[in-house]
Amino acid sequence: MTEAPVIGVLALQGDVREHLIALAAADAVARPVRRPEELAEVDGLVVPGGESTTISKLAVLFGLMEPLRARVRDGMPVYGTCAGMIMLADKILDPRSGQETVGGIDMIVRRNAFGRQNESFEAAVGVKGVPGDPVEGVFIRAPWVESVGAGTEVLAEHDGHIVAVRQDNALATSFHPELTGDHRVHGLFVDMVRAKRTAESL
Repeated sequence: MTEAPVIGVLALQGDVREHLIALAAADAVARPVRRPEELAEVDGLVVPGGESTTISKLAVLFGLMEPLRARVRDGMPVYGTCAGMIMLADKILDPRSGQETVGGIDMIVRRNAFGRQNESFEAAVGVKGVPGDPVEGVFIRAPWVESVGAGTEVLAEHDGHIVAVRQDNALATSFHPELTGDHRVHGLFVDMVRAKRTAESL
């Protein structure tokens, strides 16, 4: 069996612990990432939910924004949930003042599209590439994808809106699979990281 991939979770804000648990359950070595030198040591990265404006500002403050952009451009597998989806968007429809993104997915996202905190909900979502029953998606102040470019694959929709996408080595969901105990979406991402590592070793 090949050595387990090392996958980081951007640990600036959000539900970092839950992602670490989900990645470990999906047979990855999971570790928090707060500094550029920690980013350099991982095979892939999860950008968790939280508040996208805060994550953006903290990434700049911690000197992570440019190294992150460089690694994503170079093809490092990356997975963003909720605010993480916003961070991976090439364009935000309604950005806050000074809000930056890492980019990597040719899509336009709308922040808080499904409503405020008190309008949070759960829904069964069929995700392309995830076998078996639909995934139970937890939507908390969740964004949705307004539109995607030609190179971006739509993996799931809910209520007529795009809620999961993939472009090359970048994956993003509007919802939080790490909060449900169902680790199949994380398993999909771990498989992406393994495939990238295998391709590089050939």
